[in-house]
Amino acid sequence: MFWLPLLALAWAAAIGSCTRLLRAATAVAAVGDHAPDVPPHDGPLTLHETAFLCGGPDRVADLTLLTMHADRRLLLAHTGWATVVTPHGHNALERAVIAAAGPEGRSRTSAVRAAVAAADAVRALADRLTASGLAVPAPLRQAERHGVRAVRAASALILALGAAASFALPQEPGGSTPVALWFSLPLLLTLGCLAVARFEVRPYTQWASTAGRIRLRALRGDAPGDDRRALLTAVAVSGARAIPDPRLRTALTGP
Repeated sequence: MFWLPLLALAWAAAIGSCTRLLRAATAVAAVGDHAPDVPPHDGPLTLHETAFLCGGPDRVADLTLLTMHADRRLLLAHTGWATVVTPHGHNALERAVIAAAGPEGRSRTSAVRAAVAAADAVRALADRLTASGLAVPAPLRQAERHGVRAVRAASALILALGAAASFALPQEPGGSTPVALWFSLPLLLTLGCLAVARFEVRPYTQWASTAGRIRLRALRGDAPGDDRRALLTAVAVSGARAIPDPRLRTALTGP
């Protein structure tokens, strides 16, 4: 049984990677549960808070640009340029947009989006949501992503080991169970772990904690008051794909 060491290695990779992902997911699920000094967040979520919990800094940047465009204080051209019309921001995020547009008040939309996503105002928003227990801290998000990558790598390794054991190594004559069947068991473990992880993070990806996802689900019952509010809410929750106008969608995200 020359393939038994390979099977042991496959099981070690499967159990080790799944354990790593499970620990990371457990830590993410426990965000806010053991923090007695967490400040409460009892008020309704703002659109920018909703955008961050649903899509992170990039979603906040998209929402800010679209809000200024809807108020005709920023022009988003389908050619990929953003032009400031009124150089007075209503909040720190809008002031970050104006600063990113440069002294001439005009810059590539992609560059403005990237600058706003990395602005201090977005980091402050993230820190506030993390402190209130609604957002997952960055180290835990990174640990969860690394856990998923580890399980994927383990799945690929198991496939390679199974193929090597089945075709490269000599087989015992008269074996009752195919070698590949033994390797399918750790592979099922890793694939099942990935399936559970994919189901758990939907539909709000990895940004919102359990408490944050509960707050986001409550938004489904809220009826926006007008078309502008409805559009901004849809973009905060679902991203730029919720923009019905293809020209405006292209102006915001590029072709």
